[in-house]
Amino acid sequence: MMKYDRTFKENAVKLSYERGKKQIASFARELGIAPDSLYTWRKDFEKFGTGSFCGSGHLKLTTEQAIIANLEKKVKDSELTLEILKRGSKYVTQGKVMTKKFIESNKSEFSVTKICAVLQVSRATYYLRKKRELSATEIRINLLKEQITAIFYEFKQKYGAEKIAKELEKRGFKMSSSRIHVYMKTLGLRRKTKRKFKATTDSIHNHYVSKNVLNREFTVSEPAKAWVSDITYIQTMRGFLYLTIIMDLFDRKIIGWNLSDTMSTKATTLPAWEMAVKNRKITKELIFHSDRGSQYANKIFTDKLDSYKFMRRSMNRRQDHYDNSVSESFFGSFKKELINGNKLLPRKQMRTEVYEYIENWYNKKRRHSSLGYKTIEEFENINKSLYGVVF
Repeated sequence: MMKYDRTFKENAVKLSYERGKKQIASFARELGIAPDSLYTWRKDFEKFGTGSFCGSGHLKLTTEQAIIANLEKKVKDSELTLEILKRGSKYVTQGKVMTKKFIESNKSEFSVTKICAVLQVSRATYYLRKKRELSATEIRINLLKEQITAIFYEFKQKYGAEKIAKELEKRGFKMSSSRIHVYMKTLGLRRKTKRKFKATTDSIHNHYVSKNVLNREFTVSEPAKAWVSDITYIQTMRGFLYLTIIMDLFDRKIIGWNLSDTMSTKATTLPAWEMAVKNRKITKELIFHSDRGSQYANKIFTDKLDSYKFMRRSMNRRQDHYDNSVSESFFGSFKKELINGNKLLPRKQMRTEVYEYIENWYNKKRRHSSLGYKTIEEFENINKSLYGVVF
């Protein structure tokens, strides 16, 4: 039995209308088909329109049903595309080998053709690479790219090439930061960037102001010799929180900090100071450096510091934030790595995030260029035999 495709049937029906009802039989014979078949096609076309000739195994649909079915098909296809993109986009940025790995692990759920089309990968290239064995160099490069990507996301997109190089070295891989930078570029890995400084404290007041004793000597030879402090704001879903930190310049550790709802001295500098002296004993002369903000210069905080025997005050020169650039650098990293580019959080969640950042990330895991790319914990362990009583 002769089979006719959809286009043939539709054209035959449309032409039969042009010939008129009386010539249907003769027109059918001209086409080489049985008149009964043409009558059936016309009847179906009048009832179902373009959905009349769907082919074997498909239901005949009205025009409205066909439109709905087509829309449903498009929605399903879009959902499939989004799912593939969601899972596979990061593999594409990691190169052809990782893309192939993604296809291999997902081809049971999605067709290879569909994955390749969505990720804009050549099917021919995929099958060619599947047949060809990788060289030792390719295997090593792919392994390094995997490690670079893993470190980048493990440390929350905060590390650049130099710190990734140090972390790779710790894990047994040797690679220059310049080469890592190239790989990061090809992998589409971009660390979060800093924003410009914005003053938080108010330095226009009639309180005590000290000279700049520290004089930008940010490298010190022992702990509890020079501390620096500053305050910054953090925007949340409901207003601002204010973070006060005290850092020991010896190991860059945040030894005291407080997150408050207000900028009062009792909510900022005082609790941060109490934490600092609890965490690190003052046994010799200590330089405490800050800006000229009223939270540092007022009588309450000044009296608190004066109660310590070995205390020397130091403050920024007027409108010179470089005098406290280490604190500014911390806040720059803090906002780049935790705040910038992320959605606003509720106050309670932000408090948790700040705690995690300072206590579990910055003070323990983050590698610091000023410490030779060691973590604070590693640096402290090296120096414990000399200064164990302080730590």
